[in-house]
Amino acid sequence: MIINGVTIDETFAEAFSMKATRIIITAHNSKWAMISAQAMTGMATSVIGCGCEAGIERTLTPFETPDGRPGVSVMIFATGRKALAKQLENRVGQCVLTSPTSAVYAGIDGGVALPLGKNLRYFGDGYQMSKQIGGKRYWRIPVMDGEFLAEESTGMKEAIGGGNFLILAESQPQALAACDAAIEVMERVRNVILPFPGGVVGSGSKVGSKYKALGASTNDAFCPTLKGKTNTELGPEIESVMEIVIDGLTEEDISQAMRMGIEAVCNLGTGNGVRRITAGNYGGKLGPYHFHLREIMS
Repeated sequence: MIINGVTIDETFAEAFSMKATRIIITAHNSKWAMISAQAMTGMATSVIGCGCEAGIERTLTPFETPDGRPGVSVMIFATGRKALAKQLENRVGQCVLTSPTSAVYAGIDGGVALPLGKNLRYFGDGYQMSKQIGGKRYWRIPVMDGEFLAEESTGMKEAIGGGNFLILAESQPQALAACDAAIEVMERVRNVILPFPGGVVGSGSKVGSKYKALGASTNDAFCPTLKGKTNTELGPEIESVMEIVIDGLTEEDISQAMRMGIEAVCNLGTGNGVRRITAGNYGGKLGPYHFHLREIMS
C-alpha cells in the first residue's frame, strides 16, 4: 500500500489489556486547571518505569464541568486495578490537592469504583465533611486556600495500551514535523491519550537486552546510526525514526486515532521526506490486540 508516495508496511501494532480511569480537574481558571493536570500526568509515559501511563485527554469549558469552572479531562492507564488505584491516589493527592483552587470529579460513571475523595478526605484531619447530591457523595476538605472538593470515587474500565505506528523519514526535522502533524489531529479523538512527551517517542524500545537487569532496550533495528552494525530495518535514505503510542478505551478509539494520524503524515508525502509507516509488535505473542496498518488505512 502506498499513500501519496508513502509506503504503508504490511504489519500490525501489538497492544495490551489495561485498566483505565478518567477524572475531571477544575480550577479558578483554565491556567490553573492545566497546571494541575500537567503536574498529575508527569513521569507517566510507560508502565515499564513509571507505574502507569497518563495524559491529558482534552480541555473542558465551564459548560462541560460539574462545578461550572474551566477544567481538564485526564486519563490514567495501568496494568491492574490495584496499581491504578494507587497511582490515582498518589497523583491526585500530591498534584491536584496541592494545586491552588482545584477540585476533582469522576470522569467515568459506573464500572468498578476507584477511591478518589474517599481516601483523600483524611487529609482534613477530622475536619472534612461529606455531602450527597444526586446520588453521588462529595468530600469537602478544608485547606489553606479555602476548600478542596473531591467526588468520593470514579469508575474504572477495561482498556487497551500500546497502539502505535512508526514514521520513517529522510531527516530528523522531517520526522518531527510529521509527528507534529499527526499529533495535531489525533488529539481531537476522545477516549485516547498519547502518553509520551508531546505524544512522540524518540527512543522506541524492543523487549529484552544484552544486560540482564534491563527488560527493554533501544530498538536497534530502527536506529539509523546502527545500519552497518545490526540487522537493520532501514534503507539508506532513512535517517530518523519516531514513534507515536496510543492508549485508549476501545479498539475503535485507537484505530480512529491511528487512521487520522497516519493520514496526516501521508498528506505530507515524500516531498516532505516521509518515506514509510510501520508499527511495533512482538510477533503477536504478547498482546491480544493487533492493529493492522493496511486494514486501518483501507
